[in-house]
Amino acid sequence: MKFESTVYAFLKELERFGYDLSSIDHVWNMYFLHEKKKWYHVIVTKYRETFYINHIDGDLCSLEVAPGQSVKAAESFGSSSFEQGRYDPGAVWAPIIASARAWLKTVRKDWVSANRLVCEAYPLDRRFGIVPNALIRECLSDIYRIDKEIGPAQSRKFISLVEDSFFHKDEYTVNQTMTAGDFFNYCRIAYIAGKRDDDHVDENLSGRQMYERYADGRHEGLLDIDADSPQEFADWIDGTHPKKSGGGHPWEIKRGGNTTHINLAVYRPSLYRKEGFKVELCGASIGRLAETICMFLAIQEAGLRISIDDPEGIRRRLLAQDNIGIVPGYRSLHRANQHFGKDEHVYDVLHYAELGRHKRRIRPFIAWEPLPVLKPRGL
Repeated sequence: MKFESTVYAFLKELERFGYDLSSIDHVWNMYFLHEKKKWYHVIVTKYRETFYINHIDGDLCSLEVAPGQSVKAAESFGSSSFEQGRYDPGAVWAPIIASARAWLKTVRKDWVSANRLVCEAYPLDRRFGIVPNALIRECLSDIYRIDKEIGPAQSRKFISLVEDSFFHKDEYTVNQTMTAGDFFNYCRIAYIAGKRDDDHVDENLSGRQMYERYADGRHEGLLDIDADSPQEFADWIDGTHPKKSGGGHPWEIKRGGNTTHINLAVYRPSLYRKEGFKVELCGASIGRLAETICMFLAIQEAGLRISIDDPEGIRRRLLAQDNIGIVPGYRSLHRANQHFGKDEHVYDVLHYAELGRHKRRIRPFIAWEPLPVLKPRGL
């Protein structure tokens, strides 16, 4: 049978099995054995009358299929890998499609036993899971720890502030009046307190000069208003000042990527009244949280009103009461924590292989994410 005909037959057979809905797309998740020795994870998505077959845990080219008309390598970043001659879909996909069709027969015969095999045998290094951070700390003694980075005294102080309800009291977190000059003073304290070994912070500069030099630069007119005027700052915050522009990053005081910068933001504490100003630090990534905490504590010790994003979560991380996400080895760790729900308290992630010789000890504590069940429709 020609490769194209085999693919059409596979998709016709697959439509007899249950699928998930993603908007208007039909989605089939398939985990199956190839030649009884290698597991594959393939996702088939049907958008209108076109199917897309994607190899999730490997590097096969994706297929775009118009049933009865064409099978081709799906376009990637605006160009077709098949048209460029980099892949021969038939050569790389034919044996995999054959295994997928054989698996569908196995599932149709006894879908409970087939799915049980998947749950028991699919490799752990290709799965998502969560494990208590306390166990990771206990077993992996050389893992990076934020509490050690800032030191026990700083850790205890931050934890005490959270437990004493510091962040729920306006007298500690909300300014009744504020100027741009006040904000720059916050910045100066933050830059000095958060200075890393590879930072070159000139402590002789004023807060305004530091902001000009070290911040993102897209200040939306903040540097153009009267630094000593409470009214101009209030108008700028409320978006009514004529020098207020848009599209910038005025609060990004330390540059980084989308998830690796540090913000020192000022905003109204309530959407329903134009009173007061809340100043809040945010730098939750594993590489920036230590300096963000140091900034916060220095500003608080200076007697200024200050808050920080998700203080309860930071306390949890300092005490190792959070969870570590286990991510499939084929997935990048960058932003991988976003895969997990907020209530799972996952801030940092690692690959299963990184557990090394401690896998056997830690494995009983890992809560693995359930794998989807494939079964015939109508059951």
